[in-house]
Amino acid sequence: MAESIALHTKLKPGTEDEYSDAHAHIPPELVAALKEAGVKNWRIWRSGLDLFHVVDVDDYQSMRRALADHPANVPWQARMAELLEVQDDYSGEDSGIKKVWELP
Repeated sequence: MAESIALHTKLKPGTEDEYSDAHAHIPPELVAALKEAGVKNWRIWRSGLDLFHVVDVDDYQSMRRALADHPANVPWQARMAELLEVQDDYSGEDSGIKKVWELP
């Protein structure tokens, strides 16, 4: 059963259009790598500079390990590092935003 992980990232001021454009043209090899790593769906919402992601994935930690040095992900992360306030270096045991409540 897939898990849903919520993430929060923040854009550098002035990079909103570049970020949207990058996501309008995600490389097919990155899409394939995400799917191979167990990602079922990845959605992103933006409010001002704040980005909110929901990732449906088989195993989030396993996905991060699989993508950390993946040749399709490394250049993508380098591009995102130019646009985001904090770069994701894939270290540590990130588990996303803590869930507080869910409709029963």
